[in-house]
Amino acid sequence: MGLVLGIQVAAQSQSDVEVKELTLHEVIEVAHEQSLMALMSRHQFRSSYWEYRSHKANYKPGLTLEATIPSLTNATESVIQPDGTEEFVPRSVVKTSLDLQLSQNIALTGGRVFASSVIQRTDNVGQEPPTNYLAYPVTIGIMQPINGYNEFKWDRKIEPLKYEQAKLQYLNTMEVVSQQSVRYFFDLALAQINLEIAEKNLANADTLYQIATGRYQLGTIAENELLQMEYSRLNSEAAMNESTIDLELRKSRLRSFLGFNDRVSLKLILPSEVPAIEMDYARTLSEAKDNNPQILSMERQLLEAEQAVAEARSRKGIRGDLFAQFGLSGVDEELSNAYTDLARQQRIEVGVIVPILDWGMGKGQYKMAQSAEEVVKMDVSQSMIDFDENIFLQVMQFNLQDDQVRIASKADTIADLRYEVTKQRFLIGKIDVLDLNVAEEDKDVARRSYVEAMRNYWNYFFNLRGLTLYDWQKDVKLSEDFDDLLD
Repeated sequence: MGLVLGIQVAAQSQSDVEVKELTLHEVIEVAHEQSLMALMSRHQFRSSYWEYRSHKANYKPGLTLEATIPSLTNATESVIQPDGTEEFVPRSVVKTSLDLQLSQNIALTGGRVFASSVIQRTDNVGQEPPTNYLAYPVTIGIMQPINGYNEFKWDRKIEPLKYEQAKLQYLNTMEVVSQQSVRYFFDLALAQINLEIAEKNLANADTLYQIATGRYQLGTIAENELLQMEYSRLNSEAAMNESTIDLELRKSRLRSFLGFNDRVSLKLILPSEVPAIEMDYARTLSEAKDNNPQILSMERQLLEAEQAVAEARSRKGIRGDLFAQFGLSGVDEELSNAYTDLARQQRIEVGVIVPILDWGMGKGQYKMAQSAEEVVKMDVSQSMIDFDENIFLQVMQFNLQDDQVRIASKADTIADLRYEVTKQRFLIGKIDVLDLNVAEEDKDVARRSYVEAMRNYWNYFFNLRGLTLYDWQKDVKLSEDFDDLLD
C-alpha cells in the first residue's frame, strides 16, 4: 500500500481549501497540461510550425496586387521642345497604376518565373492630351542566378529537418517537464517524511524524557542520562520547527510549478513499488538515435556547414544573373484603345560580376567556410561519442536502481523494527540512552534513504525517456497529436 503524505495548509479554514490527492504520474500529467514550462513549449512549437508553413508557401504560386492611387508630382522640370531646345517648365502630373503579378519560385534551378498585367494612367494637368493610358496586358519573365548556388535547394533540405527537430524537441521538453516534476515531487515527499519523523521523534523524546525524569527522582539513572534525554528532546523540537518551514517551502514550489493557487492543498501518494524494467544498451541506443532531437540537430549542423561552403564557393568566382521578359504593350488616350493596338516588348539582361582584384577575399571566405565545416564535423563526431557514452552510463545506472529500491525498502523495515526493540529495551533498563539514539538515527536515515532510492529510480527512468523519447513501461514510442497543439 502506498504511503500517503498529507500536506496541511496553514492559516486557512477547511471550507477554503480544495484537497487534491496526487500520485507521481498524476503530478506529471498536471505538469504536462498546465505548467508554465509546458505552455511555453507549446508556443515554441507553434512558432516552428508557422516558420515551416512559411517555407512551404515559398514554393507555391504567389499572387500580388500593387497599386499607386495616386502619385502627384508638382515641380519644374526640363522639357525638350519640338525645335530641339530645352526649357524648364512647371508641370503637374498625377499617376495611377495597378500591377497584378503571379510568381513562382523554381526550387530546381533557384530562379523565379512571373507573369504580370499592368495598367498605368497619367493625368497631365493643364496640358494636352490631359490623360494617357499605358497598358501591359500580359508580360512573362524569368529571373535566374547563374553562379551555381541554389538557395532553394538547401532550404528544402534544411527546413523540413528543422521542423522534424521541433517536433522531437517538443516531446523532449515534455520529458524535461516530467523530470522537473519528479524533482519537485520527491523534494516535497522528503520534506513531509522529515516532518513526520520530527513529529514522531519529538513525541518519543518527550515520553522518554518524562520517564527518565521519574527514574532520576527514584535514583535509578544518573543526572548525565537525564540531561542527555532533555538534550535529545530539545534537538527534536528544533528539528520539527526546521522541517515545518522546509515543508512549506517545498509545498509552495510544487504548487507554483503545477499552476495551483494557495487555496489548493496537495496530498502526495508515494509510489509503493517500481516497475521491473531491464534496459538493453543496444536497443536503448537505437531508440535514442532514431528519436532524440540532438541527433537531428547534428545532422542539421553538417548540412548548414555544407551550405556555407557552397555559398562561399559561388562567391569566389564569376557571378551572374539572367533576366528575361516578354510581353505586349499599348498606349492611348482611351482606356479601351490601350488594349487594342498592342506592340511587342521584350527585355533580356545578363549581369556578370568578375572579381579582378579582391586581394584574395573570395578565396579566403571559401577557405574559412571549409575550415568551419571541418570543425563542425569534428565537433559532431565527438558529440556522437559523448552521446553513446551517456546512453551507456544512464542504462547501467538505471538497471541498478530497482535493486537499490528493494535494498532501501528492506533496510527501512529492519531499522524501524530495530528502533522499536531498542526503545522497549531502554524502557526496561537493559540499554543506555546512547544505544537508543543510535537506533533512532539509523531509523531516520533508513527512511530518508528509501525515499531517495525511489527518487533516483524515477530520475533515471525519465532521463532515459527524455533521451530516447520512448515509453519503456508501455513499450511504445512517445507521440503527440501535433495538430491539437495548433488550436
